[in-house]
Amino acid sequence: MTFFFETYGCQMNQAESASVARLLISMGWSPSPEAETADLVIINTCSVRITAETRVAGRIAHFTALKRSRKFALLIMGCMAERIRAEFRQRFPAVDFVVGMFERDRFSDIFRAVQEGRAYEETDEKPANAYWFAPSSHEAGAFQSFVPIMNGCNNFCSYCIVPYVRGREVSRPLPDILEEFAELAARGVREVTLLGQNVNSYRWVDPDTGTLVDFPGLLTRIARKIDETGGIRWVRFMSSHPKDFSYALIDVIARERVLCRFIHLPVQHGSNRILGLMNRKYTREDYLALVNRIRERIPEASLSTDILVGFPGETEEDLEDTVDLLKIVGFDAAYMYHYNPREGTKAYDMEGRIPEDVKKARLDRIIRLQHRLSAERMKGRVGTIMPVLVESVSRNDKNELFGHTELSEMVVFSGPLDPSLIGGFVLAELTGLRGRTFRAKMVKTESEA
Repeated sequence: MTFFFETYGCQMNQAESASVARLLISMGWSPSPEAETADLVIINTCSVRITAETRVAGRIAHFTALKRSRKFALLIMGCMAERIRAEFRQRFPAVDFVVGMFERDRFSDIFRAVQEGRAYEETDEKPANAYWFAPSSHEAGAFQSFVPIMNGCNNFCSYCIVPYVRGREVSRPLPDILEEFAELAARGVREVTLLGQNVNSYRWVDPDTGTLVDFPGLLTRIARKIDETGGIRWVRFMSSHPKDFSYALIDVIARERVLCRFIHLPVQHGSNRILGLMNRKYTREDYLALVNRIRERIPEASLSTDILVGFPGETEEDLEDTVDLLKIVGFDAAYMYHYNPREGTKAYDMEGRIPEDVKKARLDRIIRLQHRLSAERMKGRVGTIMPVLVESVSRNDKNELFGHTELSEMVVFSGPLDPSLIGGFVLAELTGLRGRTFRAKMVKTESEA
């Protein structure tokens, strides 16, 4: 039997989809190249923005129509499944299975029932509030992999639905993380991204010794494991909360060369008043002091961020504070979006909602500014020589290869080049810039370095 995944939202969702796909394959299922021919269609959903849920509703409508012409099972998982779990089947009767965030132990029984063509007994029992970490999220044959290290969030930012659908923070046991790293090294993985809603709040206590391992301690132990196994060259992490980004963490990144000098540090806004309304638990001054500390200890670090404009009550003066912060920090990249009300969050009932046209105009101003700042920083790297992980043949030209730098910048090599370089590192000279992609020429391969 065959299955097909549609995954929406964050990298954690991608990792969770990969882990469920591994389970299906271990049970004898095969991936289908398209949803229209699969025996089981799984949609892994996102609730961070209403647009993500709207897209899922549209896809469910598509599969509802498809069910009139052929038989297959439709399963919904992820944050949207958790948020409206109790009413999902009433709203979408064509959906066969709804698996919330804390009932992943049902997957095996569901898949077996579909394989055997028998009914699956749904239960109205409330699932235990315990998140299950899969042993591995690696996709067979891939040389990049995600490793979830924690789940949930305790911060309750006033605009964010995540704590309500993913629950409170829980950290994955250290031995399990190190075991997965050993497996990934054995499978030829070269780059790993650690995942969590707030990775730098990682906390695990050894049940035998009572020793606390925090995020800097975890990164140090991962670096030592890689020293033992070899193979893995780059380790990244997403995402960080500025209030938990300690000086000890900065020192570990500076010391351990396996940790990429690319740091995603979401600021969200430049106004202290708006940061307070957002419940971000730091000030503009705190954030800038943290940036200064990072750049003192890791001068070559690249910084990216998240910017949220149009929050309830935001004034033009507040927006100017954000513009000013962008100019001061000089981020290499930013994820920029305007406020979307999410029912159930504190901000949903706040007064002073900003009209849609004003939000969009403010966002457009921020985007244009950041794109200019990003271009200036990237132009400054033209002419430098950097390691690049070669990912694939370029989609636009079969004679070119595509990859990315340690700073997460896209690179295209002029060809013809040997496709056997894919999955390996090369030293490349950045010769030019086209949009947000560097043009480059290869200086030497990994074996020659």
